[in-house]
Amino acid sequence: MLTIIMETRDNEAELAQTLSALVTGAVEGLVSDVIILDHGSKDGSLHVADAAGCRFCVDWDLGDVLRSARGEWLMLLEPGARPVGRWVDELLEYVSLNKAPARFSPSRVHKRPLLSRLSKRAPPLEAGFLMRKLDAVAMARADMGLSDIANARAVRKLGTELVPAWVALSHRMAERA
Repeated sequence: MLTIIMETRDNEAELAQTLSALVTGAVEGLVSDVIILDHGSKDGSLHVADAAGCRFCVDWDLGDVLRSARGEWLMLLEPGARPVGRWVDELLEYVSLNKAPARFSPSRVHKRPLLSRLSKRAPPLEAGFLMRKLDAVAMARADMGLSDIANARAVRKLGTELVPAWVALSHRMAERA
């Protein structure tokens, strides 16, 4: 029903966090497969993806990857991002009733500092991106990344919140300090 796709480069810990949050969706039958698009990782990202049963693509063409996805819908995420609450139920309802792309609501608990929010535009995948596979395949080109697809569409906002990937990165940096 739903394929999760993430791009990574040395995001071993963040991948583990995201993949563990997606287990509920797999158990409930929402998540059919997860595809990790690698950009030359030198850490254990491959091992984390393999242990979770994900497809790990080193040399990839986005159009080919999208066509090979098992799900009718795609959820594009950054490594470290985690949907919270009743996300499985909301996504099941959304994909059964809609055709338009959607994003998660931003986390009310985890907000960027005010100056950062005012001075910089949020990354395209910070709130995730949900769209039909058919639409993604129609617009994909070999030189595109997931952010390019997420930038290209007007979207609806889901009620479910997404803890953004930068939260996982800030926790990892704090642990190293």
